[in-house]
Amino acid sequence: MTDTYPLTVDGRTLDVTVDLHGGAGRPVLLLHGGGGPQTVATFGALLARQRPATVHIPVHPGFDGTPRPGWLSDVPALARVYAELLETLALQDVAVVGNSIGGWIAAELAALGSDRIGSVTLVNAVGVDVPGHPVADTFELTPAELARLSFHDPSKFRFDPSALSEAQRENAAANRAVLRVYSGPDDMADPTLRARLAKITKPALVAWGAGDQVVDADYGRAYAEAIPGAEFRLLPGTGHMPQVETPAEFLDALWEFVGTGASVG
Repeated sequence: MTDTYPLTVDGRTLDVTVDLHGGAGRPVLLLHGGGGPQTVATFGALLARQRPATVHIPVHPGFDGTPRPGWLSDVPALARVYAELLETLALQDVAVVGNSIGGWIAAELAALGSDRIGSVTLVNAVGVDVPGHPVADTFELTPAELARLSFHDPSKFRFDPSALSEAQRENAAANRAVLRVYSGPDDMADPTLRARLAKITKPALVAWGAGDQVVDADYGRAYAEAIPGAEFRLLPGTGHMPQVETPAEFLDALWEFVGTGASVG
């Protein structure tokens, strides 16, 4: 089910599209990365089907043809949008889960200190500045090159750009353009983020695909060290998107952290 919610943030209005999976259980806010909502949609459905969870997947404004107001141009602003979304939906004890730039958004959202958040899970997140461990410049890579860096076993995720329709190619280009807007000029890193991470008081898990070559495991460890009390968990046999490459294994690791309910499917 998909709904669009009108929100007012910092005195300005916008609409946010949200896909909903499941109808009962622990609320989960699942934030996608630069590949778009399709990188978390299948996992969100799996999570709602196999665990007592209601999964909300917002489409970051500007992705997949959704409107993005000009004032919404960085990750902290996007985090404030999602804080307002939680208020509008009146959700409580929300498990916030974000992958890649979605993890950065999740971290900024947790740092805002909303009482509606129960925990935050950062999955191969970007955003923090770690000297000696830069985020790969994915904007300069071909799809095949990006796959080699992203997946533990890229042979299972071969991508043929010629198979895309013209509409799909245009959508992918538009998504990359809006990702550039949100990520800013500093290679997916904000030098001021580390200070905000220190403000996070909710339980935090930093989960990391061991085979990720977009952001390596030491980057992930540094991310966890910047968040008071955060747990770091290395996930073997997977890369930058564990929810895509090893969804069942990632589901077990995630639910061990965010939920106590047994599998219902």
